[in-house]
Order: sequence, then C-alpha cells, then structure tokens
Amino acid sequence: MCGIVGVVSNAPVNQLIYDALLLLQHRGQDAAGIVTQLDRKFFMHKAKGMVRDVFRTRNMRSLPGSCGLGQVRYPTAGNAYSEEEAQPFYVNAPFGIVLVHNGNLTNAHALKSELFTTDHRHINTESDSEVLLNVLAHELERSTKGLPLTPADVFGAVSAVHRRVRGSYAVIVLIAGHGLLAFRDPYGIRPLCMGHGADGTTMFASESVALEGTGHRFERDLAPGEAVFVELSGAIHARQCAAAPLLSPCIFEFVYLARPDSVLDGISVYQARLNLGETLAKRVISTVPPNEIDVVIPIPESSRPSATQLAHLLGIPYREGFVKNRYVGRTFIMPGQEVRKKSVRQKLNVIASEFKGRNVLLVDDSIVRGTTSKEIVQMARDAGARKVYLASAAPPVRFPNVYGIDMPTSDELVAHGRSIEEIRQIIGCDALIYQEVDGMKKAIGTLNPKLASFDASCFDGIYVTGDITADDIARLNSGRPGAEASEEDSSRLALPNPNNDV
Repeated sequence: MCGIVGVVSNAPVNQLIYDALLLLQHRGQDAAGIVTQLDRKFFMHKAKGMVRDVFRTRNMRSLPGSCGLGQVRYPTAGNAYSEEEAQPFYVNAPFGIVLVHNGNLTNAHALKSELFTTDHRHINTESDSEVLLNVLAHELERSTKGLPLTPADVFGAVSAVHRRVRGSYAVIVLIAGHGLLAFRDPYGIRPLCMGHGADGTTMFASESVALEGTGHRFERDLAPGEAVFVELSGAIHARQCAAAPLLSPCIFEFVYLARPDSVLDGISVYQARLNLGETLAKRVISTVPPNEIDVVIPIPESSRPSATQLAHLLGIPYREGFVKNRYVGRTFIMPGQEVRKKSVRQKLNVIASEFKGRNVLLVDDSIVRGTTSKEIVQMARDAGARKVYLASAAPPVRFPNVYGIDMPTSDELVAHGRSIEEIRQIIGCDALIYQEVDGMKKAIGTLNPKLASFDASCFDGIYVTGDITADDIARLNSGRPGAEASEEDSSRLALPNPNNDV
C-alpha cells in the first residue's frame, strides 16, 4: 500500500506535491519520491525514509516545473531495502514516461516473462510497479505507431493494460511533453480521486484529504477502469477503458488504512468506523451482558470512533486508558516477536486508575497476528483490571491479502484455522468479540448504496478478481519484503504521528 499524487498546474508544483505527500504519509514510510517536468525534461529525487527526511531545501530547488508526481512507499513486494525500488519509476521510450503506483499486481511474474520474450523490454528491479510501467509503455508505443500522441491513443493503451494486467492498481503517469494520466483497475480496489484548485490546478491523489489539505476542491473518485488524461494546457479527457468494470474497493481501507477525515468512493471513513462500532455493540451484548462491563477503553488510535459509538449505545463510560508515545512506531509488521513485544510496552503506557478493580472492554480496529493484543491484555491485567474483554471492530483476519496490504502469511495470522475460543485462549482475554463479515459489509456499504461489493478477502477468503489460487498466494508470499530482526520497523504501521490521530 502506497500514497500517490499527481498535479498539472500553471505554477511550480514541488512544494504542493511535498505538502500532499505529508498528508499521505500514513500510507507509507519506507521511501518517498517526487518527479517534476520542465521543458520536456524530468527532474527526480527519491530515497528511503519519511517525506520530511528525504526532501531538503536543496532537493526541492532541484525540482522545477508546473507538473509532477509524488509517492510515499510501503513495500508489499520486491526488495524493501533497495532505493532503486523507490518510486517514481522512469522509462525513456516512448516519449519518456514516469509512473507512481499504489497496489499489487498478482500476475507480475508472468508479465515480466512476457515483457522479456515478446515485448523485448528489460526489467531491472523486483518491483511490480516497474513491470506495470513497461507494460503501459509498450502499449503506448503500439497505440501511437510512431505518430503524434492523442488522447485516443492514451485510452487505447490503458484498455490494453487492463486486458493484460491482473491485481490492484491505482496509477498516475507523466508523459513527457504531453500530459498526466491517471487510472484505476477495473475493480477500483485501491482508491484514487481528483480535484481542482482555484488557480486551475488539477490534482489526483489516493485520498481526498490530500486534496482538501492543500486547498483543492474534491471533485470525484475515478471510476473503476476509468482513465483521465490531462493535457499540459489543462484540457481534461476521460474514458471508461475496462470491458466490465465493477466497483469493489478494499474494505480494509475503511477499517484501518485510510485517514478518518478522508472520503473514499462516497463513504466517509470516520462514519464507516462509527457504524462498525454500532454493529459491534450488538455483538458485545450477545456475548457479555453490559452490566458486567464497567468501562470501554480504545486501543489507540483508529479504534476510537468505533469504541465511542459502542460505549454510547451500551450506556457504558468511555475512557482513555492508554497513552501513546508518538515517537515509537506501530507494531503490525515488526520483524521479530521479541522486538514486537518490547515495542508495545514502549509505545503504550496505561493509566492505572482506569483499570484498577474494573471489568474493562478493550476495543481494537482489527486483530492480525494477535501478539500485540496479547501484550495489551496483559498490560490491562497488570494495571489491576478484574476482567479484560476484547472486541474487534473487524472480523477475524483469516486469509492473506494479495492486493497491496502486507498482511502476514496464513501461518502468522492468529485467526487462521482457529476457532474464536482458541484465539481467546492465545490472547488471554476473558471474552473475545469479533465483528461479523456480513455485519461489517452492511455497516459500511449502507453509506453508499451504489457500491456493488467490497474486496474483503483477508476476512472471507474471496478474492474479487477471481483469479487467485493457493499457488498464487504462495508465490506472492515468497516475494514479500523480508526484514531482519535487528532492523528498525519502518513499515506502514510504524508512523510516529499516527494517521488516525486527528
């Protein structure tokens, strides 16, 4: 999962792209990059690290031009340690093209072979984004046939990309001397929206917060399969390029990934989390009588809306029982169990008075490995809680995600192949309450009745593209970026200033 932004303007865009990437920092902290264009020449700077660390004054001065792209990277495939795999990616023919990509291609391995044997293109990294760039470049070359580029050529190339590529992809592309192209996969799995500034600037971004936070008016989300081409003059062309588009966004965006102040595909992320708290309240009542719960305490940060709504509906006091150290990373993808356990104690401190002698209901947004949950339950007991109940606003995470979220393999998921009671025993709580899959889909889906479905594959094992086999999952897992136990966690969930703390 990554954050991407693209801009066409009449003024320099380097600062604007930088500001937008800060607003999307929650979508990736591994690396950051910006490319701008001036007089058909690209200027690029990218490196590992957070936006504020990658770009210094000297770097910003070397990024002239009134159009450009930016990306914050969270690696889900390839080499997490290679600066060569930071985006944007560049290819010189045809025209000169740079690309930023959010998502994950599920047939990248087969495409790489096709590119070499049939298209005669060379891939120099393990990144699926470089594969996607070269597929697009090849199709643009075929579409133009050596003639000047037209919007029809661009849309023809995107249609060909849709026919060849599988998986999730929200993409923004800069074509030297011609304009900026943005498109989504035929299922709209990863988000992408567009908006305008008062000065005529057109901006594309992963989340609406990047538009609004930089003074742009949100216009709309790109439809699944749709491509939008903005000429350097500002003229905008749009076309549906997929044969059978079906909007099925990733539901984990609403559960956890996106900022709560964003609106994705017509759904307020904050309202979605309130709704999850409402349906979770019904699940709690069926498991633990409300009169046996003294206090509801969220596990910071993104569970707060759900916990607030749950406490309100049950008529139980809501309290903050954990104080978060904002300068210690999250632990969802920490490299070793001992490191993860230590980090939980470092990043959270309990307010003992909220636990001592009480039956406490802890609320989290989701439970993945269960390691953090187990440690937090023990922290509550150590603080004097009589009983510790744990509720998850999301259903059990039982299956890997193949569309751009670095979920662990099945063997690492605490819920994979286990009953709720077995999970409860591992975590060590007195009661464990999960959201139901259908309840989750209904709670979020009612906010936009036009949505056909969601990709909820990590919860229900149904992969929306319909082409994922056990062999595919094994191959994709083998390509997940590794981490040594001694490495500092720089993953998506290691954000010092969490995305959900607004």
